[in-house]
Amino acid sequence: MVLPPPSHSSYLRLSSRWHRVCLPPRIQKFPAKSISILSRPFTFHIGVSWAAKPPDPKITRFHTPFPADSCIGRWRDRMLALREKNVSRDAGEDFFYVTQMHNGSGVAFGIADGVGGWIDSGVDPSLFAQSLMYYAHRSSRDSWAGEPEFDPTQDQQERNQVDGRELTPYQCLDLAYHGVLRDNLVEAGSSTACLVSLNAASGVLRAANLGDSGFMIIRSSAIIHRQPTQTHFFNCPLQLTKLPPSTNADMHYIDLPDAAAEYEAKLRDGDIVVAYTDGLSDNVFPRDIVTICSLVARSVHSESEQVQAMADAIVHYARTCMRDQKRVSPFEREASREGLLFHGGKIDDVTVVTALVRETP
Repeated sequence: MVLPPPSHSSYLRLSSRWHRVCLPPRIQKFPAKSISILSRPFTFHIGVSWAAKPPDPKITRFHTPFPADSCIGRWRDRMLALREKNVSRDAGEDFFYVTQMHNGSGVAFGIADGVGGWIDSGVDPSLFAQSLMYYAHRSSRDSWAGEPEFDPTQDQQERNQVDGRELTPYQCLDLAYHGVLRDNLVEAGSSTACLVSLNAASGVLRAANLGDSGFMIIRSSAIIHRQPTQTHFFNCPLQLTKLPPSTNADMHYIDLPDAAAEYEAKLRDGDIVVAYTDGLSDNVFPRDIVTICSLVARSVHSESEQVQAMADAIVHYARTCMRDQKRVSPFEREASREGLLFHGGKIDDVTVVTALVRETP
């Protein structure tokens, strides 16, 4: 497998142990709101990479982005600015978020894949995915990764003044979905979603996944967990949906956040978490993702650059595979099981978030 040279472009390092985000000057910071003296032995290095699929001349793309001066428009541009030299400035119909959680209690990230079929109705599919991630980002940023932490020297009155509350990824997803439903700038749309939180005090990963986006945990070059996909039938994932008021709901699949699969696991030092949209999983087999991570880990010594190089290399390889019509892809195998004829890769947007776990005794 030929991989691109390690990326020396900007990277995202979220250091919950020291309650700050160590980022190059041009990248958005996520400062903690207050200072805690409690021990947080886990640190998470985060990488993010994305690439929009090439435009199809046969399809008219309805691109009506959020205004640049709107709340979501400004936030969208900040997320895209996390990578100064990304393969693609545009994430297509995918979107994502990465944020430090309240008081540096952990790190949260999420990915969403807007359903492209809305193009046929004159709707920009990217708006639903972007708004869903925006509202999930807000809830994740303002919540604790676990139970709110108290200074042991505080009395009960002081403890009652601790701000913020614990929210699980599922709760953040539920709040985000209802935020989209209330948002007048989002006329309609659908999206899959995968939300993950990493607790800096306990090392616990919690996740909520709906649809065919997902994540995996790699430990010692082996996959110890890969989130199963959720589908109504082949190539029709579960999806959160917003319909125009005049639309007949009986003609659409409408899934709610409570259909999301929740997962929890205790992470260890050296674990790698890879979250992705189906632009990756439809084109790259899990074993190849493990191989890429192992090769990058051996060739890049800086952990912050290492985890970003993993995300970049995975996206690069996915784009190579989706253009290869001779190589058997995971999507081709699934189609074959359904009695359908399909050859090679599946052209799609691809978004990847990688996390490297470090624990200090």
